[in-house]
Amino acid sequence: MHEAAPVAFITGATSGIGLACAHRFAQAGWALVLTGRRQERLDALQATLEKHVPVYTAQLDVSDPHSVAKVVAALPERFQHVHTLINNAGLALGKGPAQSAELDDWYRMIDTNIKGLVTVTRHLLAKLIAAGPGSTVINLGSIAAHTPYPGGHVYGATKAFVEQFSYNLRCDVGPQGVRVTDLAPGMTASEFTLVRMKGDSNVADSYYEGAQPLQPEDIAEQALHVASLPPHVNITRLEVMPLCQQWSAPTILRD
Repeated sequence: MHEAAPVAFITGATSGIGLACAHRFAQAGWALVLTGRRQERLDALQATLEKHVPVYTAQLDVSDPHSVAKVVAALPERFQHVHTLINNAGLALGKGPAQSAELDDWYRMIDTNIKGLVTVTRHLLAKLIAAGPGSTVINLGSIAAHTPYPGGHVYGATKAFVEQFSYNLRCDVGPQGVRVTDLAPGMTASEFTLVRMKGDSNVADSYYEGAQPLQPEDIAEQALHVASLPPHVNITRLEVMPLCQQWSAPTILRD
């Protein structure tokens, strides 16, 4: 069974949606390439999952182009034939308005959410094309790509990029049999918010208070669904929101 199992390459696999995807795809019998910045978490994840499916891990900061190239080039033969790429690594930083934001936070979001995503994608495209019809790129976007909110500034802009990049990428690789999906969650309870609040758990916890947000497992289930569809089916954009998250009326600024 292992030899026939398709390979999923997941970035940011040590927490949140990436971690949930690792577990869900393993449950479905996929072989896994798991990357993330925290080696100890990768080691623990590998020890758990390789009892059931082939697993290869590599410490990786996607914002470092040289590291991305090195990791992809070093993939063992069993993991060379990547069927699905899940570009999950990403982050938001800061909660204040643009005029008080830290430029370093902006740069880090751009380096990770945009430069990191396109670098990983570019290095794996040849493998995805070689995998044949049904191979898939799943880019983790966000409803923030379309829904501006105070403090969203650069984060929302990076996710708008992810959406448009996904559409244009599909134009190029679709004829080669590669599908591309922008998977765009709404409010999701994960370590993502704690990172955004720079470790302030009180603020992060208050964000979800009284709400029933999505869980990372909800998004992982959608990612597996997208990757498992018949080769002729391409879900271009999949927006997933918790029922508790509703739209607001426009804000009118008055004198």
